[in-house]
Amino acid sequence: MPDRCFVVIYIHFPLHESLGPRLYRRISVWEGPDATSRKTNVDTDWQWRQLSDKNCAINPKEEEGMRTGTVERRTNETDIIATVHLDGTGEYSVDTGIGFLDHMLEQLSRHSLMDLEIKAKGDLHIDFHHTTEDTGIAIGQAVADALGERRGIQRYGLAVVPMDEACTRVALDISSRPYLVWKVNFTKPKLGEIDTELFKEWFHAFAHAAGITLHVENLYGENNHHIVESCFKALARALKAAVAIDLSKSDAVPSTKGTLGGSL
Repeated sequence: MPDRCFVVIYIHFPLHESLGPRLYRRISVWEGPDATSRKTNVDTDWQWRQLSDKNCAINPKEEEGMRTGTVERRTNETDIIATVHLDGTGEYSVDTGIGFLDHMLEQLSRHSLMDLEIKAKGDLHIDFHHTTEDTGIAIGQAVADALGERRGIQRYGLAVVPMDEACTRVALDISSRPYLVWKVNFTKPKLGEIDTELFKEWFHAFAHAAGITLHVENLYGENNHHIVESCFKALARALKAAVAIDLSKSDAVPSTKGTLGGSL
């Protein structure tokens, strides 16, 4: 009779955090002549790999590390650097020079669990158009870079997000066929110092740079702040679902064509 026994328990969380389906493992170490005295529970990757069988499946995305994309965009109008970590924890460092846009990008990061760093300098002395649009382009390109060949992703995302009296629905497809459907109306021309018409410009720029088919529909609402914030939060939740890894097909491109690059 061995004096030590290892018991490995697998726990499956189908929609856990940013990676979607995942296997979590708890390793209980039992000691004593009859292996009846539990000593400790272990959850570390090092001990998991020491104790696991070589044939046990480990999510390749975990093995490779976080999916990361960095884009530097410099024009005569803006100077932007953006970095995203799709498998993050929703940490952010945002500075665009536009307070309300910063607030919305922080919501995007927090509710998608995508880590986001963005620093933008733009021609704000003219207006906020170029900086708003170009941050959408830079973040979208960084997301596209982080996705790479888009292997293993869930691809589709759907979220309905309420904020007080407002409610917005976002559906998206990470298809490499960029398109924006925007059904959002505002009753005021500005929120803070930003023109409300610029939010459509941001979503259009993001969708086209990321290669996403994106449908944004405000179902109802009265407060313009609540309306636009529910749009960004719904995008975040839908994006979180779409970039999550499907462990049953973690190395497959989710398309019958075998590719999600270029025009399909």
